[in-house]
Amino acid sequence: VQLQASGGGLVQPGGSLRLSCAASGRTFSTYVMGWFRQAPGKEREFVAAITWSATNYADSVKGRFTISRDNAKNTLYLQMNSLKPEDTAVYYCAARGGWALSQRPADFGSWGQGTLVTVSS
Repeated sequence: VQLQASGGGLVQPGGSLRLSCAASGRTFSTYVMGWFRQAPGKEREFVAAITWSATNYADSVKGRFTISRDNAKNTLYLQMNSLKPEDTAVYYCAARGGWALSQRPADFGSWGQGTLVTVSS
């Protein structure tokens, strides 16, 4: 599956953004999808993941971010509210086969190109 992330930009602290990830192919609904992020000088870290019916979030974004998917449109979303400067990073969408949620980047075999989110006043 090929992935294309979009929706990043500059936003003030406390603001909101919605990221999108368009997927190619007709088997999107069979993939576990995830969002990861990587800040300058830091390792890539898990943000959120979604299966057909379950979701999982990093503690740092729980209650502020919402992951969702539209299988009819082959699109993954990440609604980000109450953004903080520490949310600044390049955000990547990723896909893995199977049905189990995972927080490990190594478990995801397909990656989008990343979209930059900058939270600053």
